[in-house]
Amino acid sequence: MESHSLHTIPYGACLTQLFFFHQLAGVDCFLLTAMAYDRFLAICRPLTYSTRMNQAVQRILVAVSWALAFTNALTHTVAIATLNFCGPNVINHFYCDLPQLFHLSCSSTQLNELLLFGLGILMAGAPVILIVTSYIHVVAAVLRIRSAEGRKKAFSTCGSHLTVVGIFYGTGVFSYMRLGSVEASDKDKGIGILNTVISPMLNPLIYSLRNPDVQGALRQVFTGKRALV
Repeated sequence: MESHSLHTIPYGACLTQLFFFHQLAGVDCFLLTAMAYDRFLAICRPLTYSTRMNQAVQRILVAVSWALAFTNALTHTVAIATLNFCGPNVINHFYCDLPQLFHLSCSSTQLNELLLFGLGILMAGAPVILIVTSYIHVVAAVLRIRSAEGRKKAFSTCGSHLTVVGIFYGTGVFSYMRLGSVEASDKDKGIGILNTVISPMLNPLIYSLRNPDVQGALRQVFTGKRALV
């Protein structure tokens, strides 16, 4: 293979990169779940929202998110450190991650893959179930709103969050559900760019679409009309 498609990464730096990647991704999982809970309370339990989502609760949710993500990242990092790497120390990717390191290891990675699957259920499966459950209640509550304007406002509040959730979990599933596929490594690089660069850049734009001024500016761009000053 040509050198431009491969990256040589020192072992210690690779483990550090792996740890922080899973730490930050894990925090995203739980914070997206906390945001779904926030929208559930705001729409379905508006009278008790201020007490159930006060600053103390918010701090607890953030602290628990970081603690669980730290535990998950540390577990994967320690598990990878037990493997033997006796071949070339190059990966066909832009950064170190579990699927690429599994391919390089000359040890059996069966236990590591089972660990990834088990923790994946806890780190991704459980949050997805909680998010879906929250939005089932949100949709039911919104459909009971008689005002069309009220329903539109409620759905617009949730739309940006659901878009971010879809991008985040969609790229994650694509990256980790095909551990045995070596041929897909070039595609994984594209997904890696989407997951680590493009998606974080899009998030502020997605959330800002709730702003009426931003919506008006975009409407002017797409219709070719300019506001009179």
